[in-house]
Amino acid sequence: MSWSKAHRLFCSGSAAFVGFALLGIGCAQQMAVQPSYRPYRPTDFFADGTSARPLPADTVARGHLRDDTLLFTGKDAGGQDSTEFPMPVTRDVLERGRQRFEIDCAPCHGLTGEGDGMIVQRGFTPPPSYHSDRLRQAPVGHFFDVITNGTGSMPGYADQVTVPDRWAIAAYIRALQLSQNAPLSDVPADALSQLQAQP
Repeated sequence: MSWSKAHRLFCSGSAAFVGFALLGIGCAQQMAVQPSYRPYRPTDFFADGTSARPLPADTVARGHLRDDTLLFTGKDAGGQDSTEFPMPVTRDVLERGRQRFEIDCAPCHGLTGEGDGMIVQRGFTPPPSYHSDRLRQAPVGHFFDVITNGTGSMPGYADQVTVPDRWAIAAYIRALQLSQNAPLSDVPADALSQLQAQP
């Protein structure tokens, strides 16, 4: 290739590169240099002098309307702890409740709900057993309320555990209670005969 041909190719390539570069600069959005405020910086733009804007009155974040009293509080129409769940208790709900219970509750309450979790074994105040008469007879809304708001030395878990998960945990607590206090009348006949045959 001759020097003049190489020179022409170089020049045409350089011109194309410069053209694309200029086109790119002209089309670039200058997001980094647009006017903006850092949180809580003062400004003369708004009458109150602050750049952080308050929420408009009666604003509710999507998904946070809380228009179902039972679902969000565990209380019935009379304001008492509910004896009913706001949703059907399915196997999936119980499995979710078991998972959340083992993560958030078992460290204090123990895997069976006796109040003998690892934190208690290391000196923390033991919670009451779920298998006491008082808690076996407590309405399910009581457990939802305690998980939400806490009681005694137990803090509320509203920030850590979602509303559906709180109900799932309450359902699993009921399953734990039944596992330790089921009457013989609930055992199917074929299983009952095997149970009675045990020494």
